[in-house]
Amino acid sequence: MQVRARPVHPDVTWTARTVAGRYRLDRLLGRGGAADVYEALDLRLRRPVAVKVFRPAGARRTDAQCGEEARLLARMHHPGLVTLYDTGLDASRPFLVMQLVRGTTLRRRIARGALTPAATCRTGAALASALAHVHAHGVVHRDVKPSNILLDRSDTPHLTDFGISRRVEAADDDPEGAGTLVGTASYMAPEQALGRRTGTAADVYSLGLVLLETLKGEPEYGGAPLEAALAHLHRPPVLPPGLPTELARLLTAMTDGSPESRPDAAACARILADPRTAGRTSTPSAPSAPSAPSAASGSREAGVRRSHPSHRLPRSRRSSAARPGRPAAGRAVAATLVTLGLTLTGSLGGAPAGEAAPRGGAADRTRTSAPASPLPYANTQLNHLT
Repeated sequence: MQVRARPVHPDVTWTARTVAGRYRLDRLLGRGGAADVYEALDLRLRRPVAVKVFRPAGARRTDAQCGEEARLLARMHHPGLVTLYDTGLDASRPFLVMQLVRGTTLRRRIARGALTPAATCRTGAALASALAHVHAHGVVHRDVKPSNILLDRSDTPHLTDFGISRRVEAADDDPEGAGTLVGTASYMAPEQALGRRTGTAADVYSLGLVLLETLKGEPEYGGAPLEAALAHLHRPPVLPPGLPTELARLLTAMTDGSPESRPDAAACARILADPRTAGRTSTPSAPSAPSAPSAASGSREAGVRRSHPSHRLPRSRRSSAARPGRPAAGRAVAATLVTLGLTLTGSLGGAPAGEAAPRGGAADRTRTSAPASPLPYANTQLNHLT
């Protein structure tokens, strides 16, 4: 497997210039593999905005990438998503103008400490509702992770970065080609890690890992990109002890190894919004070692059996490749990936400028350093494909 980690050099000379004679760029807020995001002022309407300026990387590819992201954003309107205001060209460089979200990222919030089950449920319900809206419009995000979630000053989350999103009906004809892993290794669904067709269930899996990270304070699958991608296939996530029963049961279902066994985003939103999900606490038990199949998988299956009938989550049917304690399967998968010569893209994607790397792994680290950006953060909408 080849892991591409190309240097990213944001064009700071664009700061303090005016884009398309209307948007004054004030400061760099974030960067990704294809574009830089600036806080800006709309001189015509006198309102703050976020402007995403794509870097030159082949005119046709850049124009197509910007155009696809703009079309996807223009189709959707939800409180948990940013609003697209404008798009165009300036000095032969495509740009997007979007709503500016003042606040921080979920990634940075987690770095300050784990969230309570109640806070996790509130955040998760809003994100699941946003994902349900995205999926209803025939779009799969493919890169749900804490650095792509902005928290405004009231802690309302906003899902960002549709740079590698795809329409569901176009997933089989992905222009990146077969054998390319698209997404971020630490949050990939097992089917993503295998380079297979990625549907809306992959976003649900990634959201489950994000919510688990808010509860634990660190990523479930850390380490280098290849290590993190293979870990998804080797063992299921380990839930912390003492979680409310309904929340534990939901996270178990969301991170099931089989896409067909996961609830859809709309069901997740309803369950997370139910006060019972954060209210009842199961009997605490000692955390299981990753290699102990009976303790880890047994507790997860028990959580499914204790389900509340009104939630109607599907029965867990985890595939053998995702069960713990199967090193032979892990080695077989690794050998398969290496044989196919898969290329991992997006796993080293950028974060908002000035943000520290997350604890527990390098799979989501920033490619280059930049001057620290105090609040506010904008909708970074960072595209991690290079």
